[in-house]
Amino acid sequence: MILQGKQFSFWTLVLLSATFIYLIIRARQGKAPSIRRLPGLDAIEEAVGRATEMGRPVHFSPGIVELTHERAPQTLAGLSVLSYVASLCAKYDTGLVTTIMKPDVYVVAEDIVKNAFLVEGKGERYRPDMVRFIGAEQFAYGAAAVGIMHREKVAANIMIGAWYAESLMVTEGGAQTGGIQITGSATVAQLPFLVIASDYCLMGEEIYAASAYLSKDPTQLAVILGQDLAKAATIAIMVVGAVLLAFGSDVVVRLINS
Repeated sequence: MILQGKQFSFWTLVLLSATFIYLIIRARQGKAPSIRRLPGLDAIEEAVGRATEMGRPVHFSPGIVELTHERAPQTLAGLSVLSYVASLCAKYDTGLVTTIMKPDVYVVAEDIVKNAFLVEGKGERYRPDMVRFIGAEQFAYGAAAVGIMHREKVAANIMIGAWYAESLMVTEGGAQTGGIQITGSATVAQLPFLVIASDYCLMGEEIYAASAYLSKDPTQLAVILGQDLAKAATIAIMVVGAVLLAFGSDVVVRLINS
C-alpha cells in the first residue's frame, strides 16, 4: 500500500488541514481569535510618535539573512513589521532609514516602503534613500548601521529579524543614540544580547505573530491559532507517549509508526 507506514502522518495532515480551514472560515465570519498583548509591538507606535515629536528619523533593519536562507522566515517577519513602521512614518510625516545587508531583501524592502507611502497618500514624500543597501558582510554592515544611526540622530531603532555576532554591536550603537530600541529575533544565541541592550525585545515565535498582531487580519489570526493547537497536540502526544513508555507500553510509538 502507498500509505503503509505513513497512515498516521496522512491522517494528521488531513486533520490539520481541516482544522485550519475551519478556523479561517470561522474568523472570516467575525469570530477571529485574539492574541495576547505583546508590549514590544505596542511600543512601535510610541517609538514612531516620539521620533515625530523630536523631528528625528526612525531606523529599521529586518536582519542580515537573505530570502533563500534557512532562517529567511525571520527576515520575512521583519519585513512585515517594516510595512507597519513605514505606514506610521508616512502617516506622521516621520523620517525613515532602513538599512539592508542582502541585495534580494533590499529590493523587497524598497517596494514595501514605497507602497506604504502610496497607500497613506504620501507618495511624494517617499525618497529612495529611505532604504539603503549596505555591503554584504556582517561586521561591515554593523559598523555602517551604527554610523548611520549616529549621523542621522535617530530617535528610535527597530530591529526585527535574524542576527548573529554583530547583534550586540548594532544594539549597543542604537542604545547610545538615546532613542527607544525595539528588537526581536528567533536566533536563540543572540537573544540575551538583544534583551540586555533593548527597551523591548520580541523573543522567538513572537516575531512570527507580529504581522497578524499588527494587521488584525482574521485569516492570519486564525492561522496563528491553528499553529498553537497543533503544537499543543504534539506536546500532548509526546507526554502521553513518554508516560506510557515508562509503564512498558509502546502503543503511541506503534501508532505514530503505523
